[in-house]
Amino acid sequence: MIRVTKIWWNKIIEIKHRIIKGKEDLVKETLIKQETIRRSRKDLDVYLYYKKINGYYSCVVVKHLNGEGYIITAYITDRIKIGAEYEAN
Repeated sequence: MIRVTKIWWNKIIEIKHRIIKGKEDLVKETLIKQETIRRSRKDLDVYLYYKKINGYYSCVVVKHLNGEGYIITAYITDRIKIGAEYEAN
């Protein structure tokens, strides 16, 4: 299961990445129907979930720890970051 607290989600949509505000369904869809997952090169417990939308990508960054997943951030980008592609089981 991947979670985010209301307080943290509000920080994402009001401070970090305002463009994602109102796009909660896109964030959920990106986590469920991602096209690719990349593993962070800096933190091996962090994964970037990508889904292509209208020539851009929805990206949801998740830290997996002790069997739980926590959303760090979510944003729209024009490219997939360099990193090892991860095969979800």
